[in-house]
Amino acid sequence: MLGSAMSLSTTYDFVIVGAGAAGCVLAHRLSADPTTRVLVLEAGRPDPPWDVYVHMPAALSFPIGNPRYDWQYESEPEPEMGGRRVYHARGKLYGGSSAINGMIFQRGNPLDYETWASRPGLERWDYAHCLPYFKRMETCLAGTDAFRGGDGPLVLERGPAATPLFQAWSQAGQQAGYPLTDDVNGFRQEGFGLFDRNIHRGRRLTAAHGYLRPALRRPNVTVVPRALVTRVVLQGTRAVGVEYLKDGRPHTVGAGEVILSGGAFNTPQLLQLSGIGAPEHLASAGASAHHPLPGVGENLQDHLEVYVQHLCTKPVSMQPALKRWRRPEIGFRWLFLRSGPGATNHFEAGAFCRSNDEVAYPNLMFHFLPLAIRYDGSQPEGGHGYQVHIGPMNSDARGSVKITSSDPATKPAIRFNYLSTDQDRREWVEAIRVARRILGQPAFSEFDGGETSPGPSVQTDEEILEWVRRDAETALHPSCSCRMGTDDLAVVDPDTMGVRGLDGLRVVDASVFPTIPNANLYAPTTMVAEKASDLILGNTPLAPEPTPFYRHRQDT
Repeated sequence: MLGSAMSLSTTYDFVIVGAGAAGCVLAHRLSADPTTRVLVLEAGRPDPPWDVYVHMPAALSFPIGNPRYDWQYESEPEPEMGGRRVYHARGKLYGGSSAINGMIFQRGNPLDYETWASRPGLERWDYAHCLPYFKRMETCLAGTDAFRGGDGPLVLERGPAATPLFQAWSQAGQQAGYPLTDDVNGFRQEGFGLFDRNIHRGRRLTAAHGYLRPALRRPNVTVVPRALVTRVVLQGTRAVGVEYLKDGRPHTVGAGEVILSGGAFNTPQLLQLSGIGAPEHLASAGASAHHPLPGVGENLQDHLEVYVQHLCTKPVSMQPALKRWRRPEIGFRWLFLRSGPGATNHFEAGAFCRSNDEVAYPNLMFHFLPLAIRYDGSQPEGGHGYQVHIGPMNSDARGSVKITSSDPATKPAIRFNYLSTDQDRREWVEAIRVARRILGQPAFSEFDGGETSPGPSVQTDEEILEWVRRDAETALHPSCSCRMGTDDLAVVDPDTMGVRGLDGLRVVDASVFPTIPNANLYAPTTMVAEKASDLILGNTPLAPEPTPFYRHRQDT
């Protein structure tokens, strides 16, 4: 049931801060024991079942930039991006950003998790240990095998990608020398293939739908919407509750365990507001230092992307679906038949490639789209078109999240330092050249009306980088700002998810990633929360599954 604000004397076994992807998983798993009382505090609002902008897959661009759905973050002026601020959409309702994302369901490469496990203390975060949790969370309608699950809360449909432009994309990849893959989330990520989407029967399936709604049918789960948590209450080195604002009034609730699941921006912000972080930074922001932990808010990572766009000479793109006069027909087909252009996110296929032969595993991810339009719905081309979304997946640029005030309503200063390293700049140039080589293959010759973005005037390395500085936007994958580990800058214990040096306080969300996976982050975040739920409950973890996976180089 939906609860109301609790009194000071109320204590829950678990208080979860945030009803995004990780918070929804935790609410579901931690409340399975009917004697356990779980409270979820969400600063956003519920996700009504009638909201077309959330549940119609093709409406994904409408919530972005809309303050009813989006927290509307911006980075600080980025030095290597011409000093411009990069807009960051974050979901403002149950399900968090899973309610406004592109619905592309990618796990990342198995070697991402081998990289995690190569760090001291993270040995049990290798792919073999993560795989059973990836499988537990999904129902893969394309079929089950050693890599894919068949009875989890998240139903995944694979894109059909049956239109002429998608067929040209697949053929062009082969002509450019890249392999096909049967399942980018299975044995071999590398190659051109169909994408899994968290869409079922024409409807977006969010974390709230898969995890939170079933949990709310239990009497031991309470969710308080529009509750802004302002501070973790500490007694010595133990967290005993949280303070929050609801309808402008302050409340305090006790907790056996406090679990922060606010994401890569909000979790470090709340830790710092609670006096947990680098003492010199907290002092400069007017916050009292309670527990020194210098890694809070550091190591921030993201994926930056651009769109390489082409005009299409044949009327085979999805561009007509953008016409306003088509909306009633599209809406009718979606509402009553769950079919038509409204029932897909249109990101039905793509590819994972290496930018050069020295790279151990794919560092480029392509999302192919059979129309030419920006992610937020702006700047569509006038006629038929197509585009590919591209950017390096393993950038070594590192940023930070830092409060500038002790006021919880003041957004933190977010810096990504995009394009700040030699590797990042080199891989960006490689990425654009690879994209152009694929789109220039004979398979596209009957459709190609010419490149419109960046356009033929952009050719040299510096011209490419200047275009990226001017035009790139985030792929909306902030992470790693409270990373797991055992070194001095680690924030979270990888064996317990506890904040290092404190009791009763844990972090479970994308902020704990040591490094960003080469994927959209909904699936990795859900996996981490699934695994964390067992660690928190003291359950015997699922047995590792050392299933062989594809390696381009056997020495990795």
